[in-house]
Amino acid sequence: MYIAERLKQLREAKKLSQGDMEKRTGLFGCYISRVENGHTVPAVETLEKLARALEIPMYQIFYDSQEAARATEERDNGMRDWASHGRGRSLFLRLQHALGRISDKDRALLMLVATKVVSLGKSRKPGR
Repeated sequence: MYIAERLKQLREAKKLSQGDMEKRTGLFGCYISRVENGHTVPAVETLEKLARALEIPMYQIFYDSQEAARATEERDNGMRDWASHGRGRSLFLRLQHALGRISDKDRALLMLVATKVVSLGKSRKPGR
């Protein structure tokens, strides 16, 4: 029920109607209503659509305190800047879409390779 209340609160704070959310997300208005009234629990992908429509980072859906959300946003700001606009945003959105379509086995393999690349980069000394 908490997510339902929070989504409605965020939508109303942005002065958006459920019809506006329908246009921004591509979801049916009756579905948005069911989510906001706690009759349906949205999937993670749906929460991402709703967060984009509200123009907020998805984690803010789970915070009830503006102070806690602001503190986390300030901490994470440097990590998200590259994906907030321009080519970085385009790349991030394509990557997000592609990762949503791959199998769990392939995703695990990709994470293993990425972890190895990061650890190799940390172990290299400057000048080599």
